[in-house]
Amino acid sequence: MSKANGGPLAWNGSDRVLAEKKSNGIFNDPASVDGARNESRRTRKLVLSGMIFALALVLSIVENAFPPLPLPVPGVKFGLSNIAVMYALFFLSRGQAYSIAVLKSLFVFMTRGLIAGILSLSGGILSLTVMLLVMVLFRDKASYTAISISGAIAHNTGQFIAVSFIYTGMYLWAYLPVLLVSGVIAGIVTAVLLRFIIPAFERLRL
Repeated sequence: MSKANGGPLAWNGSDRVLAEKKSNGIFNDPASVDGARNESRRTRKLVLSGMIFALALVLSIVENAFPPLPLPVPGVKFGLSNIAVMYALFFLSRGQAYSIAVLKSLFVFMTRGLIAGILSLSGGILSLTVMLLVMVLFRDKASYTAISISGAIAHNTGQFIAVSFIYTGMYLWAYLPVLLVSGVIAGIVTAVLLRFIIPAFERLRL
C-alpha cells in the first residue's frame, strides 16, 4: 500500500529526511557511517562519565554522613568516592579519570570550602598519578588491591603535603604513620567494594 497524503500511512518529516538521505546515498557512504558511529561513541562516553561523576558525588555525600573514624588524625575517611574514579581509570580513560577527580574536588570546594577543596585536589591528583604509574610499570601483574592501596596511600600523602604547606607552624610528622596505615586499610576497602560494583558499572556501558 502506498503512502497517500493525509492517509493513515502519510509521510511525516522523519520519513522525508530518511528518504532524502537514502536517495542521496548517505546510508551507503562508509565515511558517514563511521562518523555516526564515532558520534554515538562520544555521546555514550560523555553520558557514562556524567553518571560515574554523579556516583562519586553520591558516595562522597554518603561517607560524609557517617560518624568520624576513631583515629588520632581528624578527617581520615575510606574515600568511597574514589571507587568511581578508579573505575574510570581502569575501564574508561586517563582523561576521564582525571576529569572526574578534578570535578569532584570542585564540588568539595563549593560545598566544604577552599581548604577542603585543595586537600581533595592534591590527594586525588597524586593518587591517580601513582595508580597510573603502577599500572604502566607492572601492567597485568598489579592487582586491583595493590593499585588501590597505592592510590590510597598516595591520596593521604598528597593531603599531608598540602596540609604541611597550609599549616606551616604545626608539627605534622607524627600523623604520617597513621595516614599510611589508614591508606592501606582504605585501599583494601575500596578495592573490595569496586569488585562488587564493577558488574553494575559494566551494565551502564551497554
